[in-house]
Amino acid sequence: MNPQKTYTVDEAQKILENYCAYQERCHKEVKTKLVQMRMIPQAIDHILAHLITHNYLNEQRFAEAFVRGKFRIKKWGKNRILRELKFRDISKYSIDVALKEIDLDDYYATLDALVKKRISQVKEKNSYKKKKKVADYLLYRGWESHLIYDKLNEYL
Repeated sequence: MNPQKTYTVDEAQKILENYCAYQERCHKEVKTKLVQMRMIPQAIDHILAHLITHNYLNEQRFAEAFVRGKFRIKKWGKNRILRELKFRDISKYSIDVALKEIDLDDYYATLDALVKKRISQVKEKNSYKKKKKVADYLLYRGWESHLIYDKLNEYL
């Protein structure tokens, strides 16, 4: 039998402080980590309260960092970012504020660059099939369909 390590509340609190200081975390990730550490619900609530009061855990800050990172690095559209934030149980208010981090000029410029890049990558002779492949790729990445089709009609 393999006994798992148990933690005191203070030990778990220190571990979670380091966990949250390393990178922005959402409440759901921290709670999952505490459950994996086999902490009881009262201890989980106590540790979460400590992390929030000492500003290790901040839902708004997490949402804003998430939006900036996924848009700039992974080039995700607003739909995909919204879906991922909802999956992480982020509040509607925090999501709305965080999505304002995306500059509209940058958003359209990024979409334009992605469309051009993907059109050059797709080796399809039939223009309808090519349009569909490019659109599917961009829809998967969370871009709005009306923006995608406007750009595709502009280029194809």
